[in-house]
Amino acid sequence: MPPRRNDSPPLIELPPEPTDRSEKRARRKGARFIAGVDEVGRGPLAGPVVAAAVVFEGKRFPEGLDDSKRLAPAERERLYELIVAEGHISVAVASRERIDRMNILRASLWAMSRALAGLPCRPDHVLVDGRDLPPGLCCPGEAIIGGDGLSVSIAAASIVAKVTRDRLMGEMGRAFPEYGFERHMGYSTVRHLEALGLHGPCPHHRQSFAPVRGRLAIVVADDPLFADRA
Repeated sequence: MPPRRNDSPPLIELPPEPTDRSEKRARRKGARFIAGVDEVGRGPLAGPVVAAAVVFEGKRFPEGLDDSKRLAPAERERLYELIVAEGHISVAVASRERIDRMNILRASLWAMSRALAGLPCRPDHVLVDGRDLPPGLCCPGEAIIGGDGLSVSIAAASIVAKVTRDRLMGEMGRAFPEYGFERHMGYSTVRHLEALGLHGPCPHHRQSFAPVRGRLAIVVADDPLFADRA
């Protein structure tokens, strides 16, 4: 008796891996240097936003590139070294002060622009993760929603930005061990919020973000300088 065919869909549908389809399309239009751009760190309550731009010449790029969020830390570190060895990279950091001054979206786009400007080669085409293109592009650009899971160049940029920011947060964690930055990377985890409530904000906390702003108001209210006086 022949085995029965299983026509049911798989229980778990794995997301597609990034390809160079977008890069090939740009090359057919005459582009040579195609830059993938991504940022990491929009959501956290503390620390900078880090943006990276990566250009691979020709069809050479490391195997296994993927959205940095889908990779284990050790795999991100391994791919980071390969990307640095095989591609042109540039990284820009938007500080906490800049985020509070400009707002998170503008600071992120500023960092992307700075990363592109720092590349050793002038890109002919730019592929950006998300909905928005950074200002002042010197060439055509495409904003691709979910681009870090679709384009190898954007995936590479996401890995470079993630590894760079994680290393910075590790340094921040050593300087301010009471917050555990090296574990949660500044995101609003239960442990981070507990530490914020216990110790108040440190200089790296984003004062324009609601949980930090609320805690700053409490700290100011508790300051003896603002106590009632008879």
